[in-house]
Amino acid sequence: MNNSKSLYHGHRFPAVVISCAVRWYFRFQLSLRDIEELLFERGIVVSYETVRRWCDKFGTGFAHRAKAARRKPGISMSCS
Repeated sequence: MNNSKSLYHGHRFPAVVISCAVRWYFRFQLSLRDIEELLFERGIVVSYETVRRWCDKFGTGFAHRAKAARRKPGISMSCS
């Protein structure tokens, strides 16, 4: 039995909301207030300060996963 807790355990919002906000911040270089507004348009009320804390806490892990997922130089994706 695995007793490890989720990385998002204890947060008010679901993991999908947190990861989406962090992804938008790092991938599209949006401001924290832009992300706050985008989430509000989707019915999620969260302050830009909360988004900043999420980015501080989860941003490093997101950056590592994004870098690992990038294509390696010299590998081409050809269509057959």
